[in-house]
Amino acid sequence: MKEVPPGECRQCWTHAYDKKIHRRLGPREDCPECVDHMIHGHGSQIVPKKKSTWW
Repeated sequence: MKEVPPGECRQCWTHAYDKKIHRRLGPREDCPECVDHMIHGHGSQIVPKKKSTWW
């Protein structure tokens, strides 16, 4: 699996690109972890961006 890029949410990225996470769900069944994440937000799951060295 790809590494989570800076500025992205670890959970969102993992659930989008790891197909085995949602494999257990039935057709048109929502992932409880994704629904909870949408309601409560990203929290501390965002990968920090590197500081810009342009200045």
